[in-house]
Amino acid sequence: MGSKAKNLGLIGLGMVAGVAATFQLSAYAQKGVESPLPLDELRQLADVYGLIKTDYVEPVSDKKLLSEAIGGMVASLDPHSTYLDQKAFREMKEAVAGKFVGVGVEVASEDGYVKIVAPIEDTPAHKAGIKAGDLITRIDNVPVRNMSLDEAIKRMRGKAGSKVTLTIARRGEDRPWVLPLQRQEIVVQSVKAKMVEPGYAWLRVSQFQENTVDELAKKAKALYAENPEIKGLVLDLRNDPGGLLPGAIGVSAAFLPKQDQLIVSTKGQLADSNQQFFGRREYYAQRGADPLAGLPAGLKTVPMVVLVNGGSASASEIVAGALQDYKRAIVMGSQTFGKGSVQTLRQLSPDTAVKLTTARYYTPKGRPIQAVGIVPDMRVDETAEGDALAVLRVREADLQRHLVGEAEKTPAARDQKEALEAQQRAVAQLKDRKPLDYGSKDDFQLTQAINHFKGQAVQLAKEDPEEAKPAAPKALPGAETKPPEIKAPARK
Repeated sequence: MGSKAKNLGLIGLGMVAGVAATFQLSAYAQKGVESPLPLDELRQLADVYGLIKTDYVEPVSDKKLLSEAIGGMVASLDPHSTYLDQKAFREMKEAVAGKFVGVGVEVASEDGYVKIVAPIEDTPAHKAGIKAGDLITRIDNVPVRNMSLDEAIKRMRGKAGSKVTLTIARRGEDRPWVLPLQRQEIVVQSVKAKMVEPGYAWLRVSQFQENTVDELAKKAKALYAENPEIKGLVLDLRNDPGGLLPGAIGVSAAFLPKQDQLIVSTKGQLADSNQQFFGRREYYAQRGADPLAGLPAGLKTVPMVVLVNGGSASASEIVAGALQDYKRAIVMGSQTFGKGSVQTLRQLSPDTAVKLTTARYYTPKGRPIQAVGIVPDMRVDETAEGDALAVLRVREADLQRHLVGEAEKTPAARDQKEALEAQQRAVAQLKDRKPLDYGSKDDFQLTQAINHFKGQAVQLAKEDPEEAKPAAPKALPGAETKPPEIKAPARK
């Protein structure tokens, strides 16, 4: 390597060593131990840095190289540890606050297109007549066929007041139509509630955000004001990808009879990672008035069913596990995702951070959640015909580099051909099925929950999914690398 490259390598070594030393001193100060820097490996990193700066086909900025190096280092650990650059850090804060700028649709990917899962009420998309099941074929006249969902999201978001044009295709319509929309700030309501029928209430938490406990308290009070003699309450956590821990603690505390009951505990390498969290105000609301003050007394004793599925992850698993351990509720549905790891945000600068896995979650009885999830008391399929999605769902244990769970079981391997055929059959069944509207009269699992309250027969799952599910073929794209957030509909 020439002198220029050597100099660049030395400069790179100094930069990398400085960054590494900063991380090391911070981390080891917390642990109270010392360890030397791995100088040989850092020299190799500096050599590669120098080679790229001198020999790559086009110039690459220092910022890009170092950001990507940090991102790759963190991402190599597990599916949930990640480096948050300025854009990712901003989007994370928006998601936590339940606000974003867009057109107001929940979307997922289907057959290479962007499918509308649901328009969000009182948003530009909802007012323009976009419906669940519609397909977005173009964004600002750019075809979305085989465009990544993340890229489609990026194109639909923008500054408040700016415009975006969507081309929409709808089944049964002869031709697509072009729809100009003006972006606006969307405030997402994470809690929905209604009386399903006289005496039976439904409360859905779609994500645990900063205002979730406040929203749940308001909706619960409204339900009891409408019907003071509620005989059964369904807490719907299906496809809830999780969110903030204080939200999970507050939601659990809302239904548990004693305020000081243990909700969840964590165990990790650092002393700070070994903690217990109780259903007291300081754990779910550090500022302002107690959102759970004045809740109807009936909320603590009303018979409950918690609905979960393979898309219920993280915070939703904490709630389901706590209510199950204390026998406060019957958990119904299918086994949850199994994301039982704690991510801690370590801010590196005012607008960048590292989200790092630091501990594992345990239910009040000490059951590990990681890579196992919460097993329902009553297994109930998504529809009366069965759960076509069972063989398509990816759970924590399927993710590459996932943090190994203490109680994790390795499923028996199935023939690759059998696995592919099972998935093809599932896809064929889903082709013509309309999206499930949670809380509607067609919601089969909700109907079974109401039957349970009434003492009527509950149609249980046709087979044990752990025995019936074929091993996921390794060739399936994304099946081993997508975190659970990808499974939940994204909002634009």
